[in-house]
Amino acid sequence: MLVFSYKVTGVTTMTITLKVPSIACEGCANTITKAINNQQPAAQISVDVANKIVTVETTASRAEIAQWISEVGHIVESSSEG
Repeated sequence: MLVFSYKVTGVTTMTITLKVPSIACEGCANTITKAINNQQPAAQISVDVANKIVTVETTASRAEIAQWISEVGHIVESSSEG
């Protein structure tokens, strides 16, 4: 019997903060969270409904996260990476 294993090393996560002015309620937050998790299951996502801010700790790029949010009907205004 052959057993294969691998370990991913050197993967860097970043924190991406996005202003999403179209967030109106917890339903919007859930939709955005699901959209990101469908593409990046390991992402850590926080949605601040009151301030309309989405924060994602991820290995995905800012452009990817913004695209996934846009695909579910929300508008991404700005971001910062760090």
